[in-house]
Amino acid sequence: MSLPSPSSPISRSTGAIVAALALSTLSIGVTVSPAPAQAAGAAPYYDVQLAEPATKATAIAGGVVWYCEGTSCVARKGGSQPWIMCKHLVREHGKVTRFTYSGKELEADKLAKCNGE
Repeated sequence: MSLPSPSSPISRSTGAIVAALALSTLSIGVTVSPAPAQAAGAAPYYDVQLAEPATKATAIAGGVVWYCEGTSCVARKGGSQPWIMCKHLVREHGKVTRFTYSGKELEADKLAKCNGE
């Protein structure tokens, strides 16, 4: 599963938000721009398998947008430790059976902690 393309409605609305933020901060001299990975339409940082199919195609968990299809979910990198990001996703979609971040598998004990076991 991949993240939406830069021409998708979601990406266009994100671009509009970034543009609005940039314009609103000009008066105080702060510049806002998308992170390089977002600007380039990078591959997902998180790749997750759920125990049950997701009930929503998108959800915000842990401060990032998760894109789900069936039992697969992906997202760009968030600001928390991977097991905490996992815990946020569990609150939205239920039990996680596999959680990969930056190509690394979340350790079994942290996956159990994520699922509240």
